Amino acid sequence: MDQSALTQVGDRFRERFGELLPRIQNEWPQVAQDALASTRGSLDEVVAVISDQTGRTAGAIREQLVGFLGVAGEQGRRLGDSLQPLEEQLEQLLDDLNSNLRPKIEKPVREQPLLAVGIAAGVGLLAGLLLSGGRRR
Repeated sequence: MDQSALTQVGDRFRERFGELLPRIQNEWPQVAQDALASTRGSLDEVVAVISDQTGRTAGAIREQLVGFLGVAGEQGRRLGDSLQPLEEQLEQLLDDLNSNLRPKIEKPVREQPLLAVGIAAGVGLLAGLLLSGGRRR
């Protein structure tokens, strides 16, 4: 691997370190969590810490960590793909809500703006009283 590719792998590892940490701890439970956290996601430092504490070779550890990174990336892509239909459904529901509810709200507000402002002020005052009352205790 050339230096540019190594840098990209290191950057991806650092970005995903938080989600990889449980898997790393599961694979090498004898490695102290504080020691891993102190690496701040640096691939080279994580490899060194695990190698020092387990006696395994740095090359084998690096290969396994890069494999974890590939698996996490694939799982992320699958999750994104599975969320796409839900996102589209949510957009459709929001569009429907906007087209159906907005006219029902806008018409009374346009016809009686002072009443609408009064109701909004009353609701705001009530919410403020409820919220500030909880802080005094």
